[in-house]
Amino acid sequence: MRTLGILILLCSLATAQENAPSKPALVPGSHPSTTDLVIPAGTKVPIALKNTISTKSNHEGDPIYAQSTFPVVINEKIVIPAGTYVQGKIISVKPAGRIKGRAEVLIHFTTLIYPSGYTVLLPGSLDNAPGVDKSKVKDKEGTIQADSNKGKTIGTIAQPAAEGTIIGAATRGGEGALIGAGIGGAIGTAIAAFSHGNEVKMSPGTTLEVVLQRDVAVDGSRIKAVANTERE
Repeated sequence: MRTLGILILLCSLATAQENAPSKPALVPGSHPSTTDLVIPAGTKVPIALKNTISTKSNHEGDPIYAQSTFPVVINEKIVIPAGTYVQGKIISVKPAGRIKGRAEVLIHFTTLIYPSGYTVLLPGSLDNAPGVDKSKVKDKEGTIQADSNKGKTIGTIAQPAAEGTIIGAATRGGEGALIGAGIGGAIGTAIAAFSHGNEVKMSPGTTLEVVLQRDVAVDGSRIKAVANTERE
């Protein structure tokens, strides 16, 4: 009976081993990846443009090329080295109108390209445009809007009106002043009607600031390799 019990126990152990889930074989030198890093949403990346953007000549879908100007550091680790390429596109563009209607351009950034060629999808919008003259970022989407042309338009209309008043008064007195003002004002309005407002124009080297709209996961080992190459 004792011998039979031992045989039954050995059979049970063999069956349990056969049914146990198998573990993947480890390749010598391999180990689980611990190099994944996360660049959190809200992180800002300073960049400089590499191509020209203009509300007068660019169109929806045109590409945007830029390059980061300063390292982005998370938890004492560089996650975006200076010199990383940033690519995007124009989502919408509106040239300046006559008399009224401000020029606008909306840009989204889509890709980070590290010097090694390592590429990461980038959900980025424009947060600030310190290098763009006579314009502002008007909303959270990152639309750049040109300054109002209202003061310039009023001046364009007012100056001919004032000059007409002077000329009319000199030739026909008070009545002539009124007539001259009307004619001068009409001339000024016509000039303004054929004039456009301020356009948004950004030349190569223009500084902008991109903000991440969502978390971005990156491979820290590939970033580190890039940083080491740059030091060499």
